[in-house]
Parts: sequence; C-alpha cells; structure tokens
Amino acid sequence: MATSDKANDHNQGLVISYLTLRKAVGVLGMALPFMLILGYLFFEGSCTFPPSISHFYYTDSGNIFVGTLCAVSLFLFSYNGHDKGDKVAAKVAGLFALLVAMFPTDFGGFAEMQCSRIIDGENPVSNVIHYLSATILFSTFAFFSLVQFTKTNKPGRIEMAKRTRNKIYKLCGWLIVICITGIAVISFLPAGIYSKIKPLKPTFVLETIALLAFGFSWLIKGETFFRDKPPVSNTPTEQA
Repeated sequence: MATSDKANDHNQGLVISYLTLRKAVGVLGMALPFMLILGYLFFEGSCTFPPSISHFYYTDSGNIFVGTLCAVSLFLFSYNGHDKGDKVAAKVAGLFALLVAMFPTDFGGFAEMQCSRIIDGENPVSNVIHYLSATILFSTFAFFSLVQFTKTNKPGRIEMAKRTRNKIYKLCGWLIVICITGIAVISFLPAGIYSKIKPLKPTFVLETIALLAFGFSWLIKGETFFRDKPPVSNTPTEQA
C-alpha cells in the first residue's frame, strides 16, 4: 500500500508538471505581443511601429522578442505530453521557435535607421529560415489545437466540459490556420494595395490573433479554464 501511495504521489507530480508547462507556454504566447507594444510605447514612441512581431527584433524590445521565444522553446522541449504525438510535436515546435529567434527576418526598411538598435542587414538565407520556421511553428500550434488537444483517453461518452473544450480547441486551431493564410496572402499583395492597408499593421494583427488563440488553447489544456468536475465519491469519509 505504501509503495502504491508513493507511485500515485509521483504520478501526481508529473501531472502538475505537465499542467504547469502548458500554462507557462500559454501565458508567454499570449503576453508576447502586449509586452512588445508596451516596449514600443516606453522606448520607441518616436519611431515607426514595426509591421510584424518579427521586426521587433530590430528595436529596443528585441530582447523581449528573442527571450520570450527562447523561453517558449525551452518549455516545449521539456514538455512530453501524454502520447508520442504530443512529444514529437512539442519538440518540433521547440526547435522552430528557437530558429525564429536566432534567424531574424530582413529589416526591410520598415522604419528610419536611427530607430534601429542593429545595423540594417539583408540576409536572404536568414530571412528564408525565419519565415519557414515561423510557418512550421504556427502550423504545429494549430496541430496541437486541432488534433492533440481534442483527444481523450476516457472511453465512453465524452463529458460536457470536454466537449466544450474541444469546440474551443478547434476554434483556436482554425483561427491560427486562417491567420497563417492571411499573412501569406498579404506577403503577395501588389504594392499599391498593400500601401492602403499598411497603416493598419495587418501582419502584426494576424500574428497577435494567432498567438492569443495558441496561448488560450494551452491555458485551457493546462486546466486554467473549463476543468472537468471532480468525481463524486460515495465512500463515507474516514474519521481521524
């Protein structure tokens, strides 16, 4: 009996660890765009607002961008989930989050050079790696929401709370897919059309929506919201 209790305590510790990692990933994902906005307001007020989250690499908030991605990458590498799909997807996402941080996008002349903390450098190899890695990263986030998070290991009828969570997971997953598609479409728009929507920062907005959807789904998976109701025990409470 004592051995069984120790095993249960160990397993419970692992569950708490998974939940904590999920919450940490969710919070960091949702917080990133808002931390960058605050950094812009405090340190970059006289400069042009970057067109995308990736372009914050060149601002004084660049350390926030890189540091947050590295933290997310570390948490994802540490996360093994409940099955092989969880484990593999987390490692893939962790790798490409790190690559997004390490290989910046081209400066692209988005702002005056005096507002950049780094000398303008156009590196086509780095640019390709960045956008390919970002696409795979967001695609993996969508895979988590649409496939991994909707699974259940409980046979029989799915509980109401789980059905609600699955609807939210699917909504978040499809939002990420739509945002990825929208960003791709924007990148191919003719210059004349893009110049009309450029002041709205469409890429930044779509990236923010995708990160909010990603983060919210991970918070739910971490049992921050919409938890299962605890099982009702018919066993009389033991008196001390």
